[in-house]
Amino acid sequence: MPIRELECLSVSTSRKTVWTVHIVRASELAMLAARVGEKAATFAQQCGFTARPGQLVLVPGEMEAPTALLGVAEKAADGQTARDPFGFGLLARDLPAGNWKVEAPGDITRDDIVLGFCLGAYRYSLKEGSDSAEVSKNRPRLVVTRAEREGLAADMARSIWLARDLINTPANLMGPAELARAARAVLEPLGAQVETIKGAALEKAYPLVAHVGMGSERGPRVVVARWQGSGAGRDAPLLSLVGKGVCFDSGGYDLKPSSAMLRMKKDMGGAASVLALARLVMARNLPVRLEVRLGCVENSVSGRAMRPLDVVTSRAGLTVEIGNTDAEGRLVLCDLLHEAGEASPDLLLDVATLTGAARVALGPDLPALFCNDDATAALFEQAGRQQADPLWRLPLWPGYADWMRSTVADLSNVSSRPMAGAITAGLFLERFVKPDQRWVHIDSYAWNDSTRPGRPEGGDSPGIRGFFAAIGAVLGFDALSGNTAAMKKS
Repeated sequence: MPIRELECLSVSTSRKTVWTVHIVRASELAMLAARVGEKAATFAQQCGFTARPGQLVLVPGEMEAPTALLGVAEKAADGQTARDPFGFGLLARDLPAGNWKVEAPGDITRDDIVLGFCLGAYRYSLKEGSDSAEVSKNRPRLVVTRAEREGLAADMARSIWLARDLINTPANLMGPAELARAARAVLEPLGAQVETIKGAALEKAYPLVAHVGMGSERGPRVVVARWQGSGAGRDAPLLSLVGKGVCFDSGGYDLKPSSAMLRMKKDMGGAASVLALARLVMARNLPVRLEVRLGCVENSVSGRAMRPLDVVTSRAGLTVEIGNTDAEGRLVLCDLLHEAGEASPDLLLDVATLTGAARVALGPDLPALFCNDDATAALFEQAGRQQADPLWRLPLWPGYADWMRSTVADLSNVSSRPMAGAITAGLFLERFVKPDQRWVHIDSYAWNDSTRPGRPEGGDSPGIRGFFAAIGAVLGFDALSGNTAAMKKS
Protein backbone atom coordinates (compact mmCIF):
# COMPACT_ATOMS: atom_id res chain seq x y z
CA MET A 1 0.00 0.00 0.00
CA PRO A 2 1.66 3.26 -1.10
CA ILE A 3 1.91 6.22 1.25
CA ARG A 4 -0.71 8.70 0.13
CA GLU A 5 0.52 12.17 -0.57
CA LEU A 6 -0.97 15.01 1.46
CA GLU A 7 -2.91 16.75 -1.29
CA CYS A 8 -4.47 18.92 1.42
CA LEU A 9 -1.18 20.83 1.71
CA SER A 10 -0.32 23.48 -0.88
CA VAL A 11 3.18 24.94 -1.09
CA SER A 12 3.00 28.71 -1.14
CA THR A 13 3.66 30.53 -4.39
CA SER A 14 3.00 34.11 -5.45
CA ARG A 15 0.73 32.91 -8.26
CA LYS A 16 -1.94 31.38 -6.02
CA THR A 17 -5.02 33.09 -4.69
CA VAL A 18 -4.85 32.61 -0.93
CA TRP A 19 -7.54 33.35 1.63
CA THR A 20 -6.99 33.78 5.35
CA VAL A 21 -8.19 32.05 8.52
CA HIS A 22 -7.78 34.08 11.69
CA ILE A 23 -7.52 32.14 14.96
CA VAL A 24 -9.42 34.09 17.63
CA ARG A 25 -9.91 33.79 21.39
CA ALA A 26 -12.94 35.26 23.13
CA SER A 27 -10.69 37.61 25.09
CA GLU A 28 -9.45 39.06 21.80
CA LEU A 29 -12.84 39.96 20.29
CA ALA A 30 -12.40 43.62 21.12
CA MET A 31 -9.38 43.71 18.78
CA LEU A 32 -11.08 41.82 15.96
CA ALA A 33 -11.77 44.92 13.86
CA ALA A 34 -8.07 45.75 13.82
CA ARG A 35 -7.33 42.32 12.38
CA VAL A 36 -10.10 41.87 9.82
CA GLY A 37 -11.63 45.32 9.38
CA GLU A 38 -14.72 46.97 10.84
CA LYS A 39 -17.10 45.55 8.24
CA ALA A 40 -15.96 41.96 8.77
CA ALA A 41 -15.97 42.32 12.56
CA THR A 42 -19.52 43.67 12.51
CA PHE A 43 -20.61 40.86 10.20
CA ALA A 44 -19.07 38.28 12.57
CA GLN A 45 -20.90 39.82 15.53
CA GLN A 46 -24.20 39.72 13.64
CA CYS A 47 -23.55 36.04 12.87
CA GLY A 48 -23.26 35.34 16.59
CA PHE A 49 -19.52 34.73 16.56
CA THR A 50 -18.27 34.56 20.15
CA ALA A 51 -14.98 32.72 19.45
CA ARG A 52 -16.07 29.67 21.39
CA PRO A 53 -13.71 26.74 20.69
CA GLY A 54 -14.56 25.14 17.36
CA GLN A 55 -16.81 27.96 16.13
CA LEU A 56 -16.06 28.74 12.48
CA VAL A 57 -17.61 31.59 10.49
CA LEU A 58 -16.94 33.16 7.10
CA VAL A 59 -16.93 36.94 6.84
CA PRO A 60 -16.32 39.32 3.91
CA GLY A 61 -12.70 40.36 3.75
CA GLU A 62 -10.93 42.91 1.61
CA MET A 63 -12.44 43.19 -1.89
CA GLU A 64 -15.16 40.78 -0.71
CA ALA A 65 -12.72 37.85 -0.59
CA PRO A 66 -13.78 35.28 1.99
CA THR A 67 -12.08 35.40 5.38
CA ALA A 68 -12.60 32.79 8.08
CA LEU A 69 -12.60 33.10 11.86
CA LEU A 70 -11.99 30.08 14.07
CA GLY A 71 -12.51 30.22 17.81
CA VAL A 72 -10.05 28.45 20.11
CA ALA A 73 -9.73 27.96 23.85
CA GLU A 74 -8.24 30.56 26.14
CA LYS A 75 -4.88 30.01 27.74
CA ALA A 76 -4.95 28.21 31.06
CA ALA A 77 -4.64 30.13 34.32
CA ASP A 78 -0.90 29.44 34.36
CA GLY A 79 -0.56 30.98 30.90
CA GLN A 80 0.04 27.65 29.17
CA THR A 81 -1.66 26.87 25.87
CA ALA A 82 -3.84 23.78 25.91
CA ARG A 83 -2.76 21.89 22.79
CA ASP A 84 -5.55 20.63 20.56
CA PRO A 85 -4.29 19.90 17.05
CA PHE A 86 -7.54 18.07 16.27
CA GLY A 87 -9.46 21.35 16.51
CA PHE A 88 -7.75 22.57 13.35
CA GLY A 89 -9.17 19.57 11.54
CA LEU A 90 -12.41 21.52 11.38
CA LEU A 91 -10.81 23.79 8.78
CA ALA A 92 -10.17 20.90 6.40
CA ARG A 93 -13.75 19.75 6.77
CA ASP A 94 -15.77 22.98 6.70
CA LEU A 95 -13.85 25.64 4.76
CA PRO A 96 -14.74 26.26 1.10
CA ALA A 97 -12.43 24.82 -1.53
CA GLY A 98 -9.35 26.90 -2.17
CA ASN A 99 -5.96 27.77 -0.71
CA TRP A 100 -5.98 28.99 2.88
CA LYS A 101 -3.33 30.40 5.17
CA VAL A 102 -3.75 30.52 8.95
CA GLU A 103 -2.85 33.50 11.12
CA ALA A 104 -2.66 32.45 14.76
CA PRO A 105 -1.33 33.77 18.08
CA GLY A 106 2.35 33.04 18.56
CA ASP A 107 1.74 30.50 21.30
CA ILE A 108 -0.10 28.18 18.87
CA THR A 109 2.44 26.10 17.00
CA ARG A 110 2.49 25.71 13.26
CA ASP A 111 3.01 21.98 13.75
CA ASP A 112 -0.34 21.69 15.51
CA ILE A 113 -2.06 23.62 12.73
CA VAL A 114 -0.47 21.51 9.97
CA LEU A 115 -1.05 18.21 11.74
CA GLY A 116 -4.63 19.01 12.69
CA PHE A 117 -5.53 20.20 9.21
CA CYS A 118 -4.09 17.04 7.65
CA LEU A 119 -5.87 14.75 10.10
CA GLY A 120 -9.12 16.54 9.38
CA ALA A 121 -8.57 16.22 5.63
CA TYR A 122 -8.30 12.42 5.78
CA ARG A 123 -10.92 10.50 3.81
CA TYR A 124 -11.28 6.80 3.05
CA SER A 125 -13.61 5.70 0.31
CA LEU A 126 -13.83 2.92 -2.26
CA LYS A 127 -16.58 4.69 -4.19
CA GLU A 128 -16.07 5.17 -7.89
CA GLY A 129 -14.01 8.27 -8.56
CA SER A 130 -13.10 8.82 -4.91
CA ASP A 131 -9.36 8.83 -5.69
CA SER A 132 -9.55 11.30 -8.56
CA ALA A 133 -7.52 14.48 -8.59
CA GLU A 134 -10.74 16.42 -9.12
CA VAL A 135 -11.91 15.42 -5.65
CA SER A 136 -8.83 17.02 -4.08
CA LYS A 137 -9.32 20.20 -6.11
CA ASN A 138 -12.77 20.65 -4.59
CA ARG A 139 -11.52 20.69 -1.01
CA PRO A 140 -9.70 23.30 1.06
CA ARG A 141 -5.90 23.24 1.10
CA LEU A 142 -3.55 24.63 3.72
CA VAL A 143 -0.75 26.82 2.40
CA VAL A 144 2.59 25.73 3.86
CA THR A 145 6.27 26.19 3.17
CA ARG A 146 8.32 23.47 1.52
CA ALA A 147 10.02 22.84 4.86
CA GLU A 148 6.65 22.34 6.54
CA ARG A 149 5.53 19.93 3.83
CA GLU A 150 8.56 17.76 4.65
CA GLY A 151 8.52 18.48 8.38
CA LEU A 152 7.64 16.40 11.41
CA ALA A 153 3.94 17.34 11.53
CA ALA A 154 3.41 16.34 7.90
CA ASP A 155 5.37 13.12 8.44
CA MET A 156 3.21 12.32 11.46
CA ALA A 157 0.11 12.91 9.35
CA ARG A 158 1.40 10.61 6.59
CA SER A 159 2.01 7.85 9.12
CA ILE A 160 -1.39 8.27 10.74
CA TRP A 161 -3.05 8.27 7.31
CA LEU A 162 -1.21 5.01 6.62
CA ALA A 163 -2.55 3.40 9.80
CA ARG A 164 -6.06 4.67 9.08
CA ASP A 165 -5.94 3.32 5.52
CA LEU A 166 -4.81 -0.11 6.68
CA ILE A 167 -7.46 -0.36 9.38
CA ASN A 168 -10.26 0.92 7.16
CA THR A 169 -9.52 -1.52 4.33
CA PRO A 170 -12.19 -4.26 4.27
CA ALA A 171 -11.01 -7.66 5.49
CA ASN A 172 -11.58 -9.30 2.10
CA LEU A 173 -8.96 -6.91 0.71
CA MET A 174 -6.64 -6.97 3.74
CA GLY A 175 -5.82 -10.53 4.76
CA PRO A 176 -2.57 -11.73 6.34
CA ALA A 177 -0.72 -11.85 3.01
CA GLU A 178 -1.91 -8.37 2.01
CA LEU A 179 -0.93 -6.90 5.39
CA ALA A 180 2.52 -8.46 5.10
CA ARG A 181 2.92 -7.05 1.58
CA ALA A 182 1.81 -3.63 2.78
CA ALA A 183 4.45 -3.73 5.52
CA ARG A 184 7.15 -4.59 3.01
CA ALA A 185 5.99 -1.80 0.67
CA VAL A 186 6.22 0.73 3.49
CA LEU A 187 9.46 -0.37 5.14
CA GLU A 188 11.75 -1.41 2.29
CA PRO A 189 11.82 1.98 0.50
CA LEU A 190 13.09 3.48 3.76
CA GLY A 191 16.00 1.06 3.91
CA ALA A 192 14.68 -1.76 6.09
CA GLN A 193 15.53 -5.41 5.53
CA VAL A 194 12.19 -7.22 5.58
CA GLU A 195 11.52 -10.93 5.93
CA THR A 196 8.10 -12.57 5.63
CA ILE A 197 7.76 -15.98 7.30
CA LYS A 198 4.96 -18.38 6.38
CA GLY A 199 4.15 -22.06 6.06
CA ALA A 200 6.26 -24.68 7.81
CA ALA A 201 8.86 -22.12 8.89
CA LEU A 202 6.18 -20.11 10.67
CA GLU A 203 4.71 -23.20 12.33
CA LYS A 204 8.12 -24.06 13.77
CA ALA A 205 9.17 -20.57 14.86
CA TYR A 206 5.79 -19.18 16.00
CA PRO A 207 3.59 -22.12 17.06
CA LEU A 208 0.91 -20.01 18.72
CA VAL A 209 0.60 -17.67 15.75
CA ALA A 210 0.21 -20.75 13.56
CA HIS A 211 -2.41 -22.23 15.89
CA VAL A 212 -4.53 -19.07 15.75
CA GLY A 213 -4.35 -18.96 11.96
CA MET A 214 -4.88 -22.60 11.08
CA GLY A 215 -8.66 -22.21 10.82
CA SER A 216 -8.41 -19.83 7.88
CA GLU A 217 -7.71 -20.62 4.23
CA ARG A 218 -5.64 -17.44 4.25
CA GLY A 219 -2.52 -18.63 6.04
CA PRO A 220 -0.73 -16.51 8.65
CA ARG A 221 2.38 -14.45 8.04
CA VAL A 222 4.98 -13.01 10.39
CA VAL A 223 6.86 -9.93 9.24
CA VAL A 224 10.30 -9.28 10.73
CA ALA A 225 12.06 -6.06 9.71
CA ARG A 226 15.37 -4.54 10.75
CA TRP A 227 16.71 -1.03 10.16
CA GLN A 228 19.45 1.22 11.48
CA GLY A 229 19.49 5.00 11.45
CA SER A 230 22.27 6.69 9.51
CA GLY A 231 23.60 8.16 12.76
CA ALA A 232 23.25 4.93 14.76
CA GLY A 233 26.35 2.86 15.44
CA ARG A 234 26.56 -0.72 16.59
CA ASP A 235 26.01 0.39 20.18
CA ALA A 236 22.99 2.55 19.39
CA PRO A 237 19.86 1.73 21.41
CA LEU A 238 17.75 -1.11 20.07
CA LEU A 239 14.05 -0.35 19.75
CA SER A 240 11.80 -3.37 19.19
CA LEU A 241 8.17 -2.95 18.08
CA VAL A 242 5.55 -5.72 18.04
CA GLY A 243 2.04 -5.46 16.56
CA LYS A 244 -1.06 -7.63 16.63
CA GLY A 245 -2.31 -8.03 13.07
CA VAL A 246 -5.51 -10.09 13.29
CA CYS A 247 -7.01 -9.12 9.95
CA PHE A 248 -10.43 -10.42 10.93
CA ASP A 249 -11.53 -11.92 14.22
CA SER A 250 -14.63 -14.08 14.15
CA GLY A 251 -13.88 -15.26 17.67
CA GLY A 252 -13.27 -18.78 16.39
CA TYR A 253 -15.40 -21.52 17.94
CA ASP A 254 -16.18 -19.08 20.77
CA LEU A 255 -17.99 -17.13 18.09
CA LYS A 256 -18.62 -13.42 18.50
CA PRO A 257 -22.19 -12.12 18.18
CA SER A 258 -22.82 -10.44 14.85
CA SER A 259 -22.85 -6.96 16.38
CA ALA A 260 -19.35 -7.51 17.78
CA MET A 261 -18.05 -8.70 14.40
CA LEU A 262 -19.06 -5.54 12.56
CA ARG A 263 -15.77 -3.79 13.34
CA MET A 264 -13.43 -6.75 13.45
CA LYS A 265 -11.58 -5.63 10.35
CA LYS A 266 -9.95 -3.24 12.83
CA ASP A 267 -8.43 -6.06 14.90
CA MET A 268 -5.17 -5.52 13.04
CA GLY A 269 -5.06 -1.97 14.39
CA GLY A 270 -2.05 -2.77 16.58
CA ALA A 271 0.00 -3.89 13.59
CA ALA A 272 -1.16 -0.83 11.62
CA SER A 273 -0.14 1.47 14.47
CA VAL A 274 3.25 -0.23 14.86
CA LEU A 275 3.86 -0.01 11.12
CA ALA A 276 2.96 3.69 11.14
CA LEU A 277 5.25 4.31 14.13
CA ALA A 278 8.10 2.40 12.49
CA ARG A 279 7.65 4.40 9.31
CA LEU A 280 7.85 7.62 11.33
CA VAL A 281 10.99 6.49 13.17
CA MET A 282 12.64 5.67 9.86
CA ALA A 283 11.44 8.72 7.94
CA ARG A 284 12.79 10.98 10.70
CA ASN A 285 16.02 8.95 10.79
CA LEU A 286 16.10 8.50 14.56
CA PRO A 287 19.48 7.37 15.94
CA VAL A 288 18.34 3.85 16.81
CA ARG A 289 18.55 0.27 15.67
CA LEU A 290 15.00 -0.84 14.95
CA GLU A 291 13.31 -4.23 14.85
CA VAL A 292 9.66 -4.66 13.87
CA ARG A 293 7.54 -7.79 14.22
CA LEU A 294 3.98 -8.11 12.97
CA GLY A 295 1.79 -11.16 13.51
CA CYS A 296 -0.56 -11.21 10.50
CA VAL A 297 -3.33 -13.76 10.90
CA GLU A 298 -7.06 -14.41 10.60
CA ASN A 299 -9.11 -16.05 13.37
CA SER A 300 -11.72 -18.11 11.53
CA VAL A 301 -14.09 -21.02 12.10
CA SER A 302 -13.50 -24.26 10.21
CA GLY A 303 -12.79 -27.93 10.75
CA ARG A 304 -9.13 -27.02 11.18
CA ALA A 305 -9.65 -24.12 13.60
CA MET A 306 -8.24 -24.13 17.13
CA ARG A 307 -10.60 -25.54 19.74
CA PRO A 308 -11.27 -24.64 23.36
CA LEU A 309 -9.00 -26.65 25.68
CA ASP A 310 -6.33 -27.23 23.03
CA VAL A 311 -2.84 -27.11 24.53
CA VAL A 312 0.01 -25.62 22.51
CA THR A 313 3.70 -25.29 23.33
CA SER A 314 4.81 -21.70 22.74
CA ARG A 315 8.13 -20.50 21.33
CA ALA A 316 9.20 -19.84 24.93
CA GLY A 317 8.56 -23.47 25.87
CA LEU A 318 5.56 -22.67 28.08
CA THR A 319 2.45 -24.72 27.38
CA VAL A 320 -0.73 -22.70 26.89
CA GLU A 321 -4.28 -24.01 27.25
CA ILE A 322 -6.83 -22.35 24.98
CA GLY A 323 -9.50 -21.37 27.47
CA ASN A 324 -11.27 -19.23 24.88
CA THR A 325 -10.64 -19.01 21.14
CA ASP A 326 -11.69 -15.35 21.13
CA ALA A 327 -8.67 -14.46 23.29
CA GLU A 328 -6.42 -14.96 20.28
CA GLY A 329 -4.56 -11.65 20.20
CA ARG A 330 -2.37 -12.46 23.18
CA LEU A 331 -1.48 -15.78 21.52
CA VAL A 332 -0.31 -13.90 18.44
CA LEU A 333 1.81 -11.54 20.51
CA CYS A 334 3.50 -13.88 22.96
CA ASP A 335 5.70 -15.73 20.45
CA LEU A 336 6.74 -12.41 18.90
CA LEU A 337 7.50 -10.84 22.28
CA HIS A 338 9.65 -13.79 23.26
CA GLU A 339 11.62 -13.63 20.03
CA ALA A 340 12.04 -9.87 20.32
CA GLY A 341 13.42 -10.31 23.84
CA GLU A 342 16.17 -12.63 22.59
CA ALA A 343 18.04 -9.54 21.33
CA SER A 344 17.61 -7.73 24.70
CA PRO A 345 16.26 -4.48 23.23
CA ASP A 346 16.61 -1.25 25.16
CA LEU A 347 12.86 -0.77 24.76
CA LEU A 348 10.24 -3.33 23.79
CA LEU A 349 6.87 -1.87 22.81
CA ASP A 350 3.80 -3.79 21.65
CA VAL A 351 0.48 -2.39 20.47
CA ALA A 352 -2.72 -4.42 20.19
CA THR A 353 -6.48 -4.11 20.03
CA LEU A 354 -6.51 -6.65 22.82
CA THR A 355 -9.44 -6.41 25.24
CA GLY A 356 -12.93 -5.01 25.55
CA ALA A 357 -12.15 -4.62 29.24
CA ALA A 358 -9.74 -1.78 28.48
CA ARG A 359 -12.51 0.03 26.64
CA VAL A 360 -14.95 -0.50 29.50
CA ALA A 361 -12.38 1.05 31.83
CA LEU A 362 -11.09 3.88 29.63
CA GLY A 363 -13.47 4.33 26.69
CA PRO A 364 -12.43 4.60 23.02
CA ASP A 365 -9.98 7.50 23.13
CA LEU A 366 -7.55 6.46 25.87
CA PRO A 367 -5.20 3.58 25.07
CA ALA A 368 -4.34 1.58 28.17
CA LEU A 369 -0.67 1.62 29.12
CA PHE A 370 0.94 -1.30 30.94
CA CYS A 371 4.61 -1.18 31.86
CA ASN A 372 6.99 -3.11 34.09
CA ASP A 373 9.12 -0.03 34.84
CA ASP A 374 7.73 3.02 36.66
CA ALA A 375 10.20 5.51 35.20
CA THR A 376 9.47 4.36 31.64
CA ALA A 377 5.73 4.48 32.25
CA ALA A 378 6.04 8.04 33.58
CA LEU A 379 7.92 9.14 30.44
CA PHE A 380 5.23 7.65 28.19
CA GLU A 381 2.46 9.33 30.18
CA GLN A 382 4.28 12.67 30.14
CA ALA A 383 4.93 12.48 26.40
CA GLY A 384 1.28 11.66 25.78
CA ARG A 385 0.13 14.70 27.74
CA GLN A 386 2.62 17.02 26.05
CA GLN A 387 1.57 15.84 22.58
CA ALA A 388 -2.17 15.98 23.37
CA ASP A 389 -2.14 12.24 22.67
CA PRO A 390 -2.88 10.80 26.11
CA LEU A 391 -2.47 7.32 27.56
CA TRP A 392 -3.69 5.99 30.89
CA ARG A 393 -1.67 3.56 32.95
CA LEU A 394 -3.27 0.42 34.37
CA PRO A 395 -1.37 -1.88 36.73
CA LEU A 396 0.26 -5.22 36.06
CA TRP A 397 -1.15 -6.30 39.40
CA PRO A 398 0.66 -9.52 40.42
CA GLY A 399 -2.15 -10.53 42.74
CA TYR A 400 -4.21 -11.54 39.68
CA ALA A 401 -1.52 -13.73 38.10
CA ASP A 402 -2.97 -16.91 39.59
CA TRP A 403 -6.19 -16.28 37.69
CA MET A 404 -4.41 -17.53 34.55
CA ARG A 405 -3.73 -20.98 36.01
CA SER A 406 -4.48 -24.16 34.09
CA THR A 407 -4.74 -27.66 35.49
CA VAL A 408 -3.08 -29.21 32.44
CA ALA A 409 -0.74 -26.50 31.08
CA ASP A 410 1.62 -23.83 32.36
CA LEU A 411 -1.10 -21.22 31.93
CA SER A 412 -4.45 -20.53 30.29
CA ASN A 413 -5.00 -17.77 27.77
CA VAL A 414 -8.01 -16.50 29.77
CA SER A 415 -8.69 -15.62 33.36
CA SER A 416 -10.75 -17.81 35.65
CA ARG A 417 -12.64 -14.71 36.81
CA PRO A 418 -14.75 -12.23 34.81
CA MET A 419 -12.94 -9.15 36.10
CA ALA A 420 -9.84 -7.07 35.30
CA GLY A 421 -9.64 -8.49 31.79
CA ALA A 422 -7.17 -5.92 30.46
CA ILE A 423 -4.87 -6.52 33.45
CA THR A 424 -4.95 -10.30 33.18
CA ALA A 425 -4.22 -10.05 29.45
CA GLY A 426 -1.18 -7.94 30.29
CA LEU A 427 -0.10 -10.44 32.92
CA PHE A 428 -0.36 -13.24 30.35
CA LEU A 429 1.95 -11.34 27.99
CA GLU A 430 4.37 -10.56 30.82
CA ARG A 431 5.08 -14.29 31.17
CA PHE A 432 6.79 -14.11 27.76
CA VAL A 433 8.92 -11.06 28.57
CA LYS A 434 12.23 -11.29 30.42
CA PRO A 435 11.97 -9.93 33.99
CA ASP A 436 14.72 -7.35 33.37
CA GLN A 437 13.37 -6.28 29.97
CA ARG A 438 12.01 -2.72 29.76
CA TRP A 439 8.59 -3.38 28.24
CA VAL A 440 5.53 -1.30 27.36
CA HIS A 441 2.22 -2.86 26.35
CA ILE A 442 -0.51 -0.73 24.77
CA ASP A 443 -4.14 -1.91 24.61
CA SER A 444 -5.82 0.32 22.01
CA TYR A 445 -9.26 0.64 20.40
CA ALA A 446 -7.92 1.88 17.02
CA TRP A 447 -11.29 3.23 15.94
CA ASN A 448 -13.42 6.38 16.01
CA ASP A 449 -17.09 5.55 16.54
CA SER A 450 -18.21 8.93 15.19
CA THR A 451 -16.77 11.82 13.23
CA ARG A 452 -15.18 14.66 15.17
CA PRO A 453 -12.78 17.40 14.03
CA GLY A 454 -9.54 15.73 12.99
CA ARG A 455 -10.94 12.29 13.79
CA PRO A 456 -13.27 10.98 11.08
CA GLU A 457 -15.30 7.88 11.82
CA GLY A 458 -13.29 4.74 11.16
CA GLY A 459 -9.83 3.40 11.84
CA ASP A 460 -7.33 5.43 13.83
CA SER A 461 -4.06 5.09 15.72
CA PRO A 462 -4.24 7.05 18.98
CA GLY A 463 -0.96 7.23 20.84
CA ILE A 464 1.47 7.28 17.92
CA ARG A 465 2.50 10.90 18.46
CA GLY A 466 3.02 10.25 22.16
CA PHE A 467 4.92 7.02 21.50
CA PHE A 468 7.26 8.82 19.11
CA ALA A 469 8.13 11.49 21.66
CA ALA A 470 8.42 8.92 24.46
CA ILE A 471 10.85 6.75 22.50
CA GLY A 472 13.36 9.58 22.47
CA ALA A 473 12.81 10.37 26.14
CA VAL A 474 13.34 6.74 27.16
CA LEU A 475 16.33 6.13 24.90
CA GLY A 476 18.09 9.41 25.58
CA PHE A 477 17.51 11.83 22.69
CA ASP A 478 14.94 14.38 21.51
CA ALA A 479 12.86 12.78 18.77
CA LEU A 480 10.98 16.05 18.18
CA SER A 481 13.98 18.35 17.81
CA GLY A 482 14.13 18.22 14.03
CA ASN A 483 17.84 17.40 14.10
CA THR A 484 17.14 13.92 12.75
CA ALA A 485 16.27 14.96 9.20
CA ALA A 486 14.61 12.41 6.98
CA MET A 487 16.98 9.94 5.34
CA LYS A 488 14.47 9.13 2.65
CA LYS A 489 10.97 10.23 1.93
CA SER A 490 8.38 7.68 0.94
